[in-house]
Amino acid sequence: MTAYAIAVLRPTQPLHPDVLIYIERVQGTFEPYGGRFLSHGKPGEWVEGERPGDLVIVEFPDLAHAHDWYASDAYREILPLRADHIPGELVLLDGVPEGYDAGRTASLMRGAAAM
Repeated sequence: MTAYAIAVLRPTQPLHPDVLIYIERVQGTFEPYGGRFLSHGKPGEWVEGERPGDLVIVEFPDLAHAHDWYASDAYREILPLRADHIPGELVLLDGVPEGYDAGRTASLMRGAAAM
């Protein structure tokens, strides 16, 4: 099942030179794990709630590939270049399977709550 790495970052200007090195190198760290950018540093158009920061979304074939990327020597080596200069959060999460039905999920949740 497809998985995602989603980061919410709050960069300040001007960007520290280390951040530019990180940006130059980060794509090469996730490509061996089947990762690809879906969105990179976009502010988004927030239609509900407050804008928490800029979004980065990377797609992976599955959660195991996402975890392997995050734990990889190549990524761990460059992570401080960004993390030391841009605060933010990163989450790794599974997508939904093909044919996912939110109504069925609601029904299961309703049934579990009744127990």
